[in-house]
Amino acid sequence: MQQTSNFLTYSPLESIAKRKGYHWFVVFTVCIGAFMAALDASVINLALPSLAQQYHVTMSDIEWISLVYLLTLASLVIPFGRIADLFGRRLMYTAGFSVFLISSLFCGLSPSLTVLLISRVFQAIGAAMLQANSVSIITACTPVGHRGKAIGIQAGAQGIGLSLGPVIGGALLSMGDWRWLFYVNIPIGIAGTILAFLLLPQDQPNRKRETFDYWGFLFLTPALILIVFVLNRGQLAGWSSPVIGLSLFSALIAMTAFIREERRSRSPIMDFELFKDRVFVTGNISSFLSFTVMYGILLLSPFLMESEFHLSIVTAGLYLAVVPIGMTVFTPISGFLADRFGVRFPVVMGMSAVVAGCALLALIRDGNEIGLLLSGLSLLGIGMGIFTPPNNSNIMGSVKPDRLGVAGATLNMSRTLGMGMGVTLSGALFQFALLFLPATKGLNMAAYRLSFVFICFISLAALLITVLRKKTHQRYSEEFIEYYI
Repeated sequence: MQQTSNFLTYSPLESIAKRKGYHWFVVFTVCIGAFMAALDASVINLALPSLAQQYHVTMSDIEWISLVYLLTLASLVIPFGRIADLFGRRLMYTAGFSVFLISSLFCGLSPSLTVLLISRVFQAIGAAMLQANSVSIITACTPVGHRGKAIGIQAGAQGIGLSLGPVIGGALLSMGDWRWLFYVNIPIGIAGTILAFLLLPQDQPNRKRETFDYWGFLFLTPALILIVFVLNRGQLAGWSSPVIGLSLFSALIAMTAFIREERRSRSPIMDFELFKDRVFVTGNISSFLSFTVMYGILLLSPFLMESEFHLSIVTAGLYLAVVPIGMTVFTPISGFLADRFGVRFPVVMGMSAVVAGCALLALIRDGNEIGLLLSGLSLLGIGMGIFTPPNNSNIMGSVKPDRLGVAGATLNMSRTLGMGMGVTLSGALFQFALLFLPATKGLNMAAYRLSFVFICFISLAALLITVLRKKTHQRYSEEFIEYYI
């Protein structure tokens, strides 16, 4: 491969690109982005009280630091996936690192809440560039026999970031300055940018000369923003409030216009042909349901531990850490199992563990049953770690090479919507249970149990989908390597 000064045609370091295991260098580079994004997501909530005090605002105001990030990320991940399919994943992934690290610097330097919110928007833009391409880059350059393991390692990097976030965040906050929570991204981002430029496979021009669907983008963006806004603020604002009602109506109008535009467009952002594939659809639905379950439990568990088990915040945080730790340990193992035995075995085993974890949490009757609590949380983390890599691998294996970006972005979108649905649904379930259960001494505990029962039924639905999903053979191998490298 001949190196040139043009970024788009610049090849990876020739001595590395010629190695038999070159794809593992690519996986390592992508893992840096996955780790950085997960670390930032898990560390920011710790800083909200300090930020509210710093800027003299209420907690409802400071929560927008998290909300604007989520809204921006949710609205852009699919359009960026399509842009990557058209113009190159390597360029976008490298740019994503750069945008993320520069915006992190501005977050740390922000003199006001307004500047911080604007910087968070740009930080989410960088994260969307990374998330829209991470799984698709790995899928494109990794041989079929190693793809499950590679995706598992990438998911493991996310789990490590989620696990270390509270630890690193607590240590940095103990130093007395929340700004270091953003500065910590800068050296990671610099390393990621350099490695992405040097190691990611060379982009090839789009063979079909397709154009970007700007009208589809204009309709999709507000639709996704409003959907995520409703999922995150519906419980707080009240489902009958005018703001939530108007948001739902506007989201419906925008989504209807988007679907109509995509059916007419010659080069749609969202290729509806993908949804004719049963593997793609069932994989995304089960991904959505699995993250609904996980984030529902992650919302309720801290309140349960505080109100019924009377644990300190530090102890509750340590107990809750068993979920990302379980994911971190078992995602690489799951990828290996998928490569060796196929997809069906690990996805069914993983979701079965999630169901068992939910069932154990639903069996808790009082604040003395620490064993049931830890066992349930552990099984949730282990099950998600086993389930996620082969499910992602199966989804990505069902699409054509020139739709990998959109497919990977859709997968991330289903996960994001699942997170929002989990938080919203679990809160609504708990409040519903408090209203309709008999007012007895153990009302709160009964409400938690009923909420976990409903969440368990959701996990059972995900398990049923995984059991009944269509058996598939790998659809691609060398054609992806030839197409992208």
